Amino acid sequence: MSAESVLFDAPGPRARRRHAILTLFGVLLAVATIGAVLWKFKAQGQLEPEMWTVLFSADVWTQYIIPGLIKTLEAAAISIVLAMAFGLVFGMGRLSQHRTLRWVSGVIVEFFRSVPVLLMMYFTYSYFSTNGVFTSEINPLAAVVTALTLYNGSVIAELVRSGVFSLPMGQAEAGVSIGLTPPQVMRSIQLPQALTAMLPALVGQLVVILKDTALGTAVLYPELLQAARDIGTGYSNTIPAYIFVAIIFILINYSLTVVAGRVERRLSRRGRGPRKGAPATGVVGADAVGTPSR
Repeated sequence: MSAESVLFDAPGPRARRRHAILTLFGVLLAVATIGAVLWKFKAQGQLEPEMWTVLFSADVWTQYIIPGLIKTLEAAAISIVLAMAFGLVFGMGRLSQHRTLRWVSGVIVEFFRSVPVLLMMYFTYSYFSTNGVFTSEINPLAAVVTALTLYNGSVIAELVRSGVFSLPMGQAEAGVSIGLTPPQVMRSIQLPQALTAMLPALVGQLVVILKDTALGTAVLYPELLQAARDIGTGYSNTIPAYIFVAIIFILINYSLTVVAGRVERRLSRRGRGPRKGAPATGVVGADAVGTPSR
């Protein structure tokens, strides 16, 4: 008997008719909603051809799209490097044999996982600007990178911890039996395997970092979303500009997702990927990561 037949009863004729009616109603509702949105856009002149063709002009790309995309990728790249370092340090800190270090690392990770990214951007931008930590040109970038590093680094730290916990206990015991200290076992045996198993989740976290750079528009960082706003202001085509930039974000993030899928399949073929039934090391960009126990 299949699991599906155990968990769910096969729908009868009346249930199938009801499901078909509900599906048809949902499709009609979605079509009506899309039609109403398009009608509203048309009434405001946002669907006129010239509103869209200007998005493919050289001036728009050289003055808005390309500079905004470069700023987005710049903030994302710096945040990725720093978040990886932050995650490795505090992830290993949470696995430390020293109770004080483990407690301090846990407090830091849980705190920055709980604070919204946008709130951290506001706070760090205000702090940097008020105290003159950086120049006025650098403050927005510094605020974006700091917030993304603290939040995503905390998520990566939890991925590191859960990845190490997912490994068989016998590996750590074998390392100790040949004379290695617990820190040496962590660095030489457990951490490399945990990073390999977590690689798809880590690649997926890049999507979260890249998407969250769009929050930088709140602290005047000239990234891609800010470029869309400037295009809408300059050419009076706000809706097409936002839709166009959204498509660019979707394409970039989809590319990263494809990379994550290929990495996961390649690791699975090599037999080095995360085991079925292992704790949640494959959570991609989650706001809360599972906390497995030994």
